[in-house]
Amino acid sequence: MLESIVWSNFFVQLVAFVILFLLLQRYAFKPLFDIMEKRRQMVLEQMNSAEKNRTEADQYIEEQKQALQQARKEAFEIVEQSKSMGSRQADEIIKAAQNESTRLKEDALRDIEAEKNNAIASLKAQVSGLSVQIASKIIEKQVDEQSQKQLVDKYLQDVGNKS
Repeated sequence: MLESIVWSNFFVQLVAFVILFLLLQRYAFKPLFDIMEKRRQMVLEQMNSAEKNRTEADQYIEEQKQALQQARKEAFEIVEQSKSMGSRQADEIIKAAQNESTRLKEDALRDIEAEKNNAIASLKAQVSGLSVQIASKIIEKQVDEQSQKQLVDKYLQDVGNKS
């Protein structure tokens, strides 16, 4: 059952196979392999790009975290500074109010002292005026008419002697 190999057919088939292989290699396999290589390069580039984008995204996320931490720190500092400033302003307002009340008290005491001195001076003037009036009335009562006549006469004599 073994048939003998026909060598002429074998060589024809071998040549046909080699020609077919070369034609396929040149017109089918080479463009197919080129397309596959381009596809492989494109996939590699996309993978590299994706890795680069992921790295950049991670870096951006880290930068955003740091920026957020910095913003929180600055906000905390601003709040603390505002508290400190508010406390300092409250102390300044209280001190200014105390100084103003002290000044008003001192002004009021000076005004009271001045009014007191004016009242005392006015009372002294009134008392001295009343004392003069009282004294003149007492003197008037003591000096009666007779005495006044004698005084007038004496004055007239003195004036007459001098002339």
